[in-house]
Amino acid sequence: MVVSVTDIGLAIYRKMQVEGSSQAGVEYAIAHGFDANAISTAVAAATNSNVISASPAPIKFCGCATASGVSSMTCGATCPGGGTAGTYTIVSAQGSYSTIINYQVVPNSYVISTQSTARLQ
Repeated sequence: MVVSVTDIGLAIYRKMQVEGSSQAGVEYAIAHGFDANAISTAVAAATNSNVISASPAPIKFCGCATASGVSSMTCGATCPGGGTAGTYTIVSAQGSYSTIINYQVVPNSYVISTQSTARLQ
């Protein structure tokens, strides 16, 4: 049981690392502007894990904030609320986790993915 509980804890920790990495990429983009290669490097460098990467690559787009998220719009267009469409970035991070032992009733390898979105201007 100790191994199983440890395994669950390590999987949750990996999920937290992946989430933190995508957030670090967005924070980099806010502070330094959009540069897909530099953002990808910031995602990979956000943790000491070598299995986390920016996948798919960061994207930049124009859009308007809505109650359900950000809807894509033409840059400079007027949003339904009257404001101007802003520039946004989506940074994704992906990592894998392999269980310590084979439990035979659950997969022994998982891919964890997350993404963060932020307005740049």
